[in-house]
Amino acid sequence: MPNVTRELREQLLTSNSELQRLAQEHSQYERQVQQLTKDPYLSVEDINRLAALKKMKLRVKDEMEQLIARHFSEQAVR
Repeated sequence: MPNVTRELREQLLTSNSELQRLAQEHSQYERQVQQLTKDPYLSVEDINRLAALKKMKLRVKDEMEQLIARHFSEQAVR
């Protein structure tokens, strides 16, 4: 089943504009997290920003997984 999910995810990434948008947003948050974590000393503002970015990244990942699951269940019904 993991291979089916991976294959479905790859197929959806090429054909589903909503999933593409979410994947881009997730990547953008990941780049920002990586940039912030390069500095060994973070200010309070940076720590708060890092926490917020991680939450946003997780929210987007959850949305992506829900979209994939919804598509997968629609495919199973057909």
